[in-house]
Amino acid sequence: MVRPKKHLGQHFLTDKNIAEKIVSCLSDDFKVVCELGPGTGVLTEFLLQKSSIEKLILVELDKESIEYLNIHFKDERLEIIEANFIKMDLNLLHASPFALIGNFPYNISSQILFNVLEHRNLVPEVVCMLQKEVAERIASPPGSKKYGILSVLLQAWFNIEYCFTVHENVFFPPPKVKSGVIKLVRNDKQEIDCDEQIFFRVVKTAFNQRRKMLRNALKVNFSFTNPEDEILTKRAEQLSVDDFVRLVNMLEPIQQI
Repeated sequence: MVRPKKHLGQHFLTDKNIAEKIVSCLSDDFKVVCELGPGTGVLTEFLLQKSSIEKLILVELDKESIEYLNIHFKDERLEIIEANFIKMDLNLLHASPFALIGNFPYNISSQILFNVLEHRNLVPEVVCMLQKEVAERIASPPGSKKYGILSVLLQAWFNIEYCFTVHENVFFPPPKVKSGVIKLVRNDKQEIDCDEQIFFRVVKTAFNQRRKMLRNALKVNFSFTNPEDEILTKRAEQLSVDDFVRLVNMLEPIQQI
């Protein structure tokens, strides 16, 4: 039996019905699938039942889990890699597009998704279980109090669906919060119509001061080509992805001395 390790944020899913339900959210479009943090293989078991998968890559940091997986799963389609996903260049993981699935550790789930965002053309589909609050935030539309940085940045390049909620009592050890399963599917947008680096910077700056009007939140770092535009009187949570693109195109970065 693998011991859950607190420093790795491990909470092992014990309910196989939930595991099967998570795997069923993954489409059959991908021959290559990467499972992140398989632990004791509760999702792995059902992934290997999918005939569409020709290669299943398991990325795991815990040596004890890797030993367990090597003993309990014998399948020629399986490849187990000991690595820290958030530090990986995903191009080295697999050269062609693959789907990603996993029960993401709560403490690094945002970093995982930022790595996915960086490799968005390589990872066109993600099914993941996160802390419910984070899952809801990512899937939230503009105008919601939960709408935030990850919502905008991920929704710029992915269509996002909140699939279902998972109760604490189906994990060992049980976490202190509920979990949520979401599905991300790459949209057809190859580029956004503004400077991408400034877009990231503006979104982060705006939400870090989300109670302020955008004019006040951004004025330290940017000047405005149209200072009377109504968009500057709004707050970050009121803007859609397209609104943020329009906002970026009317800003000029101030050179910091």
